[in-house]
Amino acid sequence: MADLPGAGSPYYSPYAVAQGAFARLTGLGGWEVVRLSGPFNLLVLLTGIGRFVRVLTPRPWAPVLGLFAMVLLWGTERAWWSGYLGLMSMTGNLGYPSTFAIGLSFWAWALTGKLARGTGGLVRYVGPSGLRGLWGYKGLGALYGLILLVHPITSIATALGAAAFVAGWQHGWRPAVVGRWAMAGGTALLVASFWPYFDVFALTGDRSVDAMHERLYEGMPGHFWLALIGVPALWLRARRAGRSEGHWWRDPLVLMFALECLAVAYGWVSGHYTYGRILGLTLVPLQFALGVELATARPWGFGRRLLGWAAAVGACVGFLTVQAGAVVPSALDPVGFDQPPHWPTYVWAARHIKPGEAVITDGYYSVHLIAGYGPDLAAPAWPDLALDEGERLRRLAAVRAYLDPASTRAERSAVARRYHVHWLLLTRWRRVPEEATVVAWSRETGEVLARVGP
Repeated sequence: MADLPGAGSPYYSPYAVAQGAFARLTGLGGWEVVRLSGPFNLLVLLTGIGRFVRVLTPRPWAPVLGLFAMVLLWGTERAWWSGYLGLMSMTGNLGYPSTFAIGLSFWAWALTGKLARGTGGLVRYVGPSGLRGLWGYKGLGALYGLILLVHPITSIATALGAAAFVAGWQHGWRPAVVGRWAMAGGTALLVASFWPYFDVFALTGDRSVDAMHERLYEGMPGHFWLALIGVPALWLRARRAGRSEGHWWRDPLVLMFALECLAVAYGWVSGHYTYGRILGLTLVPLQFALGVELATARPWGFGRRLLGWAAAVGACVGFLTVQAGAVVPSALDPVGFDQPPHWPTYVWAARHIKPGEAVITDGYYSVHLIAGYGPDLAAPAWPDLALDEGERLRRLAAVRAYLDPASTRAERSAVARRYHVHWLLLTRWRRVPEEATVVAWSRETGEVLARVGP
């Protein structure tokens, strides 16, 4: 995002490197690759959900009901963030690495559950002793290591879910069993440690992005309250686990929900608000416990019928208040549903800017979008371990000084030379400096592209 090499940046994940290689091979630009990543991520997500639910129950309608709960049962206020898989939020983040990591997480949980129960999946038996093949655990560990590299914050929720499946379903903790699970964990850490582009373990304790994530904890009831319809389903699962296994936490969904709630609470109490990024995955046990419960073949008594009606009403409320605009085009909208945010295009500006040239911009959309077309920013919008946070703040201050109407031509020229700035991308109410030459403007936003320097 800046005119720097970016060595050590956690954004250089296997997912991003694969996207970059695909872009080089096809000649496509950044935004085209992100758009194409959406259908691919959706495929990984849907197949992962299918495998995940099949581990919990063989009922054919359970994956469908779980999917409906996942995309509709959030809240009555828009929850829009990377890693939130409501129907509306997926219109913006389906092509993000967080969605790919969550799809892999569903696969990893499914395989972990199969290994813990000793059935199918990656399990192979070798030799007369009947020990499960170690390659199954190594392969599972490699999958968890990939998730850690692709989206580190998602991997926290993924690891808690794995712990829930192992603790809930694994019986007979002999030394060989402990060794196999330790091998899986060790393989995950080994895979992550050998990634050459950045040190994922350097993110431990990093607080550079906590401030921007504090607002994740604001308005939580409005964002998530419909998912609480799944609490009775979790309670039923906990009660059945207590009767059959002797402990409520033997049900993996119940334990997963408890562990992830503790992680979110730790983020709030400690001020490490980045842990709030797993709030979307914290709803997964509620949503899928509800889907599994409603798909059960047991006789539907009054309680289960009430739960079914509550789920149906909650899904309708969630759809009509937040999610409908994701699938109902505005031209066919009879009531005026909230539509997904409309982000402008910057093709008109990018055709003049060479890849890697630095830009100063003052618009909300431009500062978040222009780097996707190839240019660099003089001051990146997001913290990055590859750029010292103090240096990033100094760059932001320099940009503010450059854009200050009281700045002199000499002061602006000094900033432009220091950060190799060649272009200004300014909103329509910003005065273009006298030394800049206007090259293009947008009919959509009124923004102006101006050249500075030789």
